[in-house]
Amino acid sequence: MKPLLLSIGLIFASHSVLAHADDAPAGGAATSAAATGDAAKTQTKPAAAPAAAAAATPAKAAAASYVQVVTSMGKFTLELNAERAPLTVAHFLKYVDQAHYSGTIFHRVIANFVIQGGGFDSTYKAVPAPAKVVNESGNGLTNQRGTIGMARTQDPHGSDAQFYVNLYDNEALDPNKTRWGYAVFGKVVQGMEVVDRIGNVPTGTRGPFKEDAPLQPVVIEKIERVAGP
Repeated sequence: MKPLLLSIGLIFASHSVLAHADDAPAGGAATSAAATGDAAKTQTKPAAAPAAAAAATPAKAAAASYVQVVTSMGKFTLELNAERAPLTVAHFLKYVDQAHYSGTIFHRVIANFVIQGGGFDSTYKAVPAPAKVVNESGNGLTNQRGTIGMARTQDPHGSDAQFYVNLYDNEALDPNKTRWGYAVFGKVVQGMEVVDRIGNVPTGTRGPFKEDAPLQPVVIEKIERVAGP
C-alpha cells in the first residue's frame, strides 16, 4: 500500500501528469501523502466540473481515433475515445499533430502502477507545453490496466502534454465525491507487451527526479495518427 500512496502523492505533486515531470517532490511517502491530502482539501465540488465538461460534448458521437507510439523499446497503438473524452482527445491530438512528443521520454516508471511521459527530452529538460485542458475525469472511463490518462498538477485542470498508461487497475486515480480524478481518454489496443516492458525497466535518480526515473532513457521517437491496429 505504501508504494501506491507514494505514487498518488507524486501524481498530485507534479507539474502536469500524474503530476508533471518537473513536479517531483523531494520528500518521502509522508510528504507525498500530505500533498494528496492538501489537494483534496482545496477541491470543493469535484463532480461538478466533469459534469460541466460533459455538457460541452458534441451531440454527435465522434469516431474513434488511433495513434501509434513509437519508442526506443518498441511501439504500441492507442484507441482514443472522443465520444467520452472529446476535449481531452482533441487536446492530445493537437500535441500529436505538432510533433510535440518526438524526442521526449518516459520520465517516470513505477512498476504495477504507471508509465508517464511526454514532458521532458532525453537530457531531462522540460519541453514547453502551454495549452491546458478541462478535466474530464467524470466521463465514466476508469483507470483500468491498459488505459491512457492525462497527468496534471494539483490544479484539476492543470493537464498539459504529459500522459500516463496504467500498468494496473488504479481505482485511486478515479474521481470520487471528495476529489478530482485523472481523466482517462483511451486505451492500448496493440503492443501492451511493450508497455509492460517499459514498466519493468530499472529506475532510480536521474535529472530532477529523486526516484522512479529510468536509468537508461526510454525515448518516445514519435506519436502519429494511424488508421487502426
